[in-house]
Amino acid sequence: MVSIIDADGHVDEPRSVWQDYAEPAYRDRMIQLVRGQDGLDKLKIEGKVLGDGTLNFAAACIPKALTDAGRSKTLTWDDVPAGGYDPHARLTVMDQEGIEVAFLYPSLWLMFGDIRDPQVAAAACRAYNNWMTDFCRVQPDRLHGAAPVPLQDPAEAATETRRVAKLGVPAVIIRPEPYNNRRLNDPAYAPFWAAAQECNVAVILHGGFGSSMESFSKGRYTNPFFNHMICHPFEQMAACMDIICGGVLAQFPRLRVAFFESGAGWLGYWLERMDDHYAKMGRFAPWLKQKPSEYFRTQCFISLDANDGKMMKSLVELGVEDCIVWGSDYPHFDCTFPGVLQEVHESVAALSKRAQQKIIGKNAARLYQMT
Repeated sequence: MVSIIDADGHVDEPRSVWQDYAEPAYRDRMIQLVRGQDGLDKLKIEGKVLGDGTLNFAAACIPKALTDAGRSKTLTWDDVPAGGYDPHARLTVMDQEGIEVAFLYPSLWLMFGDIRDPQVAAAACRAYNNWMTDFCRVQPDRLHGAAPVPLQDPAEAATETRRVAKLGVPAVIIRPEPYNNRRLNDPAYAPFWAAAQECNVAVILHGGFGSSMESFSKGRYTNPFFNHMICHPFEQMAACMDIICGGVLAQFPRLRVAFFESGAGWLGYWLERMDDHYAKMGRFAPWLKQKPSEYFRTQCFISLDANDGKMMKSLVELGVEDCIVWGSDYPHFDCTFPGVLQEVHESVAALSKRAQQKIIGKNAARLYQMT
């Protein structure tokens, strides 16, 4: 029985994803990096170079690099650690950290929601998912990929969900922000939710730093300090409300949904607030047949930040110890490396041994339906 599972690690995609895995008809419009005149790499999506130079994307994907102002201005994608793009190197990192199994998420491809053209978005997801399948093939019992799907077109998202499920992929990724001004409880998404439930794959909501999607931070903050602080938790809180209170889980009772990389500290407040509104204003949401917290406890998961220790006892007392997983976030700038597993152990140290085992491995095994 696997006992230590990194539920949310990352990869730093190599150039081969957009150069070799992308279908030729879409290659020029694919998510990619281009070298600017200043010698640094810029993110390019659908033929448009993004960013104003405030944030070096390479530095954001290297442990501790963004903290050092001088160093972060000179790093390129050639400097990202091998553990981000080479499966053999990643296995070495996992061994060093004491991680038995890792579930891996994109870095560049977290920006796939920025693609406007649904056909380009679908091609981008296929390219990444095919590369990740090859990446994990090196040691498939320890390396698992999560697959972005193009929610820009719900039918395409359903098609890609079914395709990757046949490849053995345990989870698909969507962003928490609205796609094309549609919230996640929009009826248009029903084919996608139905496909995820039918294929028994988890749906992971995972945001990313610097997206141009409609969001709480877009147009309000340009300083990365403020943008990064709110882009993950605010979007996940809204997505959690839309999926639960908007009736998605009521309509699809076998669906498993997870909210990643936003910390777990907001959850207690949010469940209490949703339950209170259900008690006092439930007539405005007649599709709900039970309290929002009950939907969460039976169908949802959340990842803690490694330093979330102060909140753990209150979350367990809230009755969600079966819903909490952890993620290393390696190799992103704000990950703890080396030593993430030690930090996680410290965060859950005040809990019962049973609760610790659930959070460190058993809950992730249930989320990803490991057998």
